[in-house]
Amino acid sequence: MTKTIIRNAAFVVAFDEATGGHCYRTDTDLAFADGRITAIGTVEEEPGDAVVDGRGMMVMPGLVNIHSHPSSEPLNKGFLDETGSPGLYNSSLYEFMTILRPDAEAVPDCVEVAYSELLLSGVTTLADMSVAHPRWLQLAADSGLRVVMSPMYRSARWFTRNGHVVEYEWDEAAGEAAMAEAFAIIDAAGADPSGRLTGMVCPAQIDTCSADLIRDSHAEAQRRGLPWQIHAAQSVVEFHEITRRHGVTPIQWLRDLGVLGDTSIIGHGIFLDDHPAANWHTREDLAILAETRTTVAHCPTVFLRRGIALRDVGRYLRAGVRMGMGTDTYPHNMLEEMRNVAYVARLMAGSPRTLKTTDVFDMATIGGARALGRDDIGRLAPGARADIVMVDVTHPMMRPGRDPVRSLVYAAAERAVHTVFVDGRKVVDNGQVLTMDYPAAAERVHEAQKRTEAAAPGLDYAGRPVTAYSALTFPSYSEAS
Repeated sequence: MTKTIIRNAAFVVAFDEATGGHCYRTDTDLAFADGRITAIGTVEEEPGDAVVDGRGMMVMPGLVNIHSHPSSEPLNKGFLDETGSPGLYNSSLYEFMTILRPDAEAVPDCVEVAYSELLLSGVTTLADMSVAHPRWLQLAADSGLRVVMSPMYRSARWFTRNGHVVEYEWDEAAGEAAMAEAFAIIDAAGADPSGRLTGMVCPAQIDTCSADLIRDSHAEAQRRGLPWQIHAAQSVVEFHEITRRHGVTPIQWLRDLGVLGDTSIIGHGIFLDDHPAANWHTREDLAILAETRTTVAHCPTVFLRRGIALRDVGRYLRAGVRMGMGTDTYPHNMLEEMRNVAYVARLMAGSPRTLKTTDVFDMATIGGARALGRDDIGRLAPGARADIVMVDVTHPMMRPGRDPVRSLVYAAAERAVHTVFVDGRKVVDNGQVLTMDYPAAAERVHEAQKRTEAAAPGLDYAGRPVTAYSALTFPSYSEAS
């Protein structure tokens, strides 16, 4: 069997079975064949083998992103960088994100932009939580990524008529029909000949899904052996809505429904009962998450823009809560997200000791893999899938290079990512995506944003131009002024 050998890598971030974590190995080889890693250490070359020069490179596992929205978020750049509803606790979900949406023509371009950014930042496995769209399966297969297709569906839509009250329009039959469509997509993903597409069950948000939809979706996920994810505890509005309806917190209601567990993922999980902004009378939520072995998908960047933060990741980990990571917003840059995970945790805790880079890297690799029910990704070990990232440790932004993972996360980010393999197939080379035309897709999204801006006033309850709530950084120069 012919193989590919990465020869004399300066560093390999290898998985140590004895400790259950990663370790640095220096000046060593890594070999893979037929989509799997075959050896780490000194590897003998045989006729027909391909040899890749690993000198000056750090070889690390591909990152595992368990929460992302590629079909919409790239278009929000420039719209939502500093926009949040003052009457809705600074969330942008209810007043602005409902009207600033890509049209059908733009969706595939948004996906290509997001997928490209993810690959360039070292992501090899992605949970794509999108609303179903026609070219989705083909785009995912063509991207070269390992994509967990996660079509979202719900029983109600949220909206506001005034910017300070959120209302819900319910259609439970439509939610059930959308769930059936989601399972059809998941079935099609599993049958894809690439072998890289799988599925996850995703009732969209805790406040837009009926109790029956949540319970039924979880039961079907369990029957099929699939992971299950829902947005919950993501806003103060949602926290108050669930306590108003049920008299318990979002986490407690999900517990009462019987849907928490080691195959369940909570998107965001910020507003627990002990969060100061929630000001609830119990102190149970953190322990519930830990005891049920539920994973929290942590995506700090989108919330930082509104002055919102989880309190704090280190506290969750010490309580025994399982943590993974995602890129909920633009840029879809997992390395920058990792940096924000570290910095925000330390800021919220008031201590640099609350979270180590080791913890952050684990969240982005083995933590995410575990949440998806996988022990063959997010690690470099014989038998694991050949999802591999090569980082140029000679890049100026990686210097000095005493600790290359820290240099990557806190300084260089995607600028030092040189080569990416998914399932042994090269999908990024010399910092360029090989499977998609990233610049062309980005240009099309630029044009699509103009269409969205023109359409937004007609969708807004107040008929406002976008500049009324998302003004440009500087006014346009006028000779008259």
